[in-house]
Amino acid sequence: MPDTVTPDSTGRPGATAYEATERTVPTRARERASYDRETVHAILDEAYLCHLGFVRDGAPVVLPTLFGRVGERLYVHGSTGSRPLRATGAADPGLAVCLTVTHVDGLVLARSAFHHSMNYRSVVVHGTARTVTDPEERRIALDAIVDQVVPGRSKDSRPADAKELAATAVIRLDLDQVSAKIRTGGPNDEPEDLSLPHWAGVVPVAPAYAAPVPSGDLDPAVRVPDYLTAPRPDSGLSPAG
Repeated sequence: MPDTVTPDSTGRPGATAYEATERTVPTRARERASYDRETVHAILDEAYLCHLGFVRDGAPVVLPTLFGRVGERLYVHGSTGSRPLRATGAADPGLAVCLTVTHVDGLVLARSAFHHSMNYRSVVVHGTARTVTDPEERRIALDAIVDQVVPGRSKDSRPADAKELAATAVIRLDLDQVSAKIRTGGPNDEPEDLSLPHWAGVVPVAPAYAAPVPSGDLDPAVRVPDYLTAPRPDSGLSPAG
């Protein structure tokens, strides 16, 4: 994802790390936390699914949804009739949210049940989500969401028309209160458990892409685009097939 379309909303365009705050410092395993800007961006750019959490009518709600990153902003879209998206309007104070992204890289199997774990990379973003009303920013945001899923796809599909845009709300969340958390390595068994006759180690986990399946009504003359068969630039993974 490009880093130059919108300005750095943190006011620190040259900063290499996000500021650690009370909200972004984890209570457990603090040594796994990272505030490095490049690390955060890399974890976000390899994902396209996030979980957006907020409070509605006094109860917590967490929604899985697609997102896109443009510089120091994340964008999420949804229906204009959605209650949480209506709460982000310009006339409102915005919606307090927590957005999370997680990659599972391995299942860590220890000799003891207590020390089983996962290798993972995650990002947690706290902030206030606000509605995007500027037409050009909305266009950039919607293209970014499409390209976050399949890089290059926005230029190879019909843009939303006026009716579709009227039914679509776009919200933005500035990357300000941000932290990454990463776990790598093998199990942390207790010394007295090392002689137990139980297998221990890591089962790697990685996403895989199967061969694209054409729509039943697709013109046979339309070939599979190169961006669906080439490795993803952010992960190095290539579709199978």
